[in-house]
Amino acid sequence: DFCLSRGLGDVYKRQEEYRGITVMVLMLLVVACYTVCGLSDKYSVAKLKFDGNSFTFLMALPTAVLLLPLMPFSDMHLQLCWQSVLAAVLIMVSKLLEFKMSALVLTEMSAFELKAWLGLCLFASYATDIITAADTFSVLKLLAIVVTAVGLFMIARSEREHISYKKIAVPLFFYLLSKFGYGFIITASAPYISSYFALLFGLILLAAVLVPFVHPIRMIKDKPKGCAFVALTKIPNALGLVLENAVIATSMTNYSFIQPMIMVALFFIGLIRKESTKPLNIIGSIVCISGIAAFQIFGLI
Repeated sequence: DFCLSRGLGDVYKRQEEYRGITVMVLMLLVVACYTVCGLSDKYSVAKLKFDGNSFTFLMALPTAVLLLPLMPFSDMHLQLCWQSVLAAVLIMVSKLLEFKMSALVLTEMSAFELKAWLGLCLFASYATDIITAADTFSVLKLLAIVVTAVGLFMIARSEREHISYKKIAVPLFFYLLSKFGYGFIITASAPYISSYFALLFGLILLAAVLVPFVHPIRMIKDKPKGCAFVALTKIPNALGLVLENAVIATSMTNYSFIQPMIMVALFFIGLIRKESTKPLNIIGSIVCISGIAAFQIFGLI
């Protein structure tokens, strides 16, 4: 019996190690997709001069279309019930809030600091995982989250200028809520609707809501090449969303680590481009990476 128990324990431990490695690979793939998409989005807004509604529409509709070829590789369970409808509507609201609120917040702070504030979502996500029994409380994991948050804070401080938080307190709150809410909605609605369908229907609803404000035909006539460019750059975004949903299925905390990882990736891209970098930014990035790696390692212990 002892030998059998020990053997089963070794098998279980090995399975957990494989699971941890798989999750980390998924997270890195999501970071790669979103980093490419983020760089193209910056070009779309800065050079092509799309306003918030137009850009959001061009994010939603092409991404929904590009999700269709991924259907055979996705979970497609769906119950025709009010919970499924509510999930799709809430996904639409979360995405709309994310884009609208980030535009307001970025008038006062840098994109780096905005992503640093997402460190708060790490604590909320870990608490959610514990409450829903997706994870168990670990002092080491909590310490890793604290280390990551400290690294994010250091990066934010390196970018800090004078910021009027009174102007952006409400938009910042709803931006953080939208980012946390997306993962929570996907997790809570899983018994009724797959993450694939919730996302697909949510994006279609978002595009439909924006049609009266965007006038798509006129926009395409005015900027045909710009619209085509933005639509094509949604290919990595569609793949990233599907992979991100797979990460959410493992835990809310892993999902919340994705944005800090993207920020670190953008930091290293800046180094490669030889952009000016402050010492506090470098130290903060190293601390942040250490926290993210430690959380994954502690998950295998």
